Amino acid sequence: MWKSVAANGMSFLIIVLIALAGAIAWGQREFRAEGPLAEAAFFEVPRGATLRRVSEQLEGAGVISSALLFRLGADYADMSGQLRFGNYEIPAGASMEDVLAIVTTGGPSTFRYTATYVLRLDGSGELRLRERVPGSGEIVALADFAYEDGLPEVYSSLIADGSPIAYRVSVPEGLTSWQIVEGLRAADFLSGEIAEVPPEGALAPDTFEVRRGQDRQGIVDNMVAAQDAILAAAWENRQDGLPLASAEEALILASIIEKETSVADERRLVSSVFINRLNRGMRLQTDPTVIYGITEGRGVLGRGIRASELRAETPWNTYVIDGLPPTPIANPGRAAIEAAVNPDDTSLIFFVADGTGGHAFAETLDEHNRNVARWRQIEAERAASGQ
Repeated sequence: MWKSVAANGMSFLIIVLIALAGAIAWGQREFRAEGPLAEAAFFEVPRGATLRRVSEQLEGAGVISSALLFRLGADYADMSGQLRFGNYEIPAGASMEDVLAIVTTGGPSTFRYTATYVLRLDGSGELRLRERVPGSGEIVALADFAYEDGLPEVYSSLIADGSPIAYRVSVPEGLTSWQIVEGLRAADFLSGEIAEVPPEGALAPDTFEVRRGQDRQGIVDNMVAAQDAILAAAWENRQDGLPLASAEEALILASIIEKETSVADERRLVSSVFINRLNRGMRLQTDPTVIYGITEGRGVLGRGIRASELRAETPWNTYVIDGLPPTPIANPGRAAIEAAVNPDDTSLIFFVADGTGGHAFAETLDEHNRNVARWRQIEAERAASGQ
């Protein structure tokens, strides 16, 4: 009888082992098989989320067929504790094995929605909302708006739904510190107060990622630290023999270069003009310093400069003061700072607009006067044609 019981028990054990092996094989096939997702989709792994929570959300979103099998597969692969928070694009038909690799590898987050806040000269900003189409990578413009015009419905709906949005702040080169601070204060997705407007020139223009609710003062502090580092590196690598007594003077010159030209290939030429003038004891005679003396960096002038303003005595007006003004007149970017301390080697001492967005440069007053005459003719032709 005991032999019969033992034989039956052995048979049962064999059946169980066969069934278990079959279940494991089935589970492996299911884990590696094409998933149920018909179209690519975005999925967020929240910070601090557990594997159980993520697996249930994946199943609920139709990304995987079984939360339990997903967890078992993660345990078997010893990856259950390797979740990386972020936003990920899941391809159509991704297997559970593929999905597990995506949410544990932790590559760059891919948000479906991005909102880039571009600061403007008037101290406000424009928010540009974009959508990345799942599966294609195509970027679609959803809305461009200023806060004073009200929030468009598409943006309000995303906020109400709690949809993940990647925020960026874009600070163009040449804005003043007041313009930057006012623009940051107007951004409703940021929080906190800015204690005071930083000194002119102290902020590094750039485009950077921020979190919704991020502290404004922290953003300003990071920009100050970045500008300090950029200026220190540029000053360390400056040309010999420059008529600049300090890194601060280099920053002042860089701010003038930034306001004079937006053409990358001209920056070192413009720098050479000012360096040559400083070396010869000539006044810089640059219009942006006149404008700064009128506005002191608060907003835009919004009109042409009057002849009386060219003669007006302000601390910044380089038509009436010798040398550099006492402070920067804007926040220059890295390229302008590097141009200030590494000018081209020229004999140029004049430049004027050439009608193409760039400038015509000259070594002599006669040549400069001819360039000015051509520019005046271009202005007259544009006025006659209503441009």
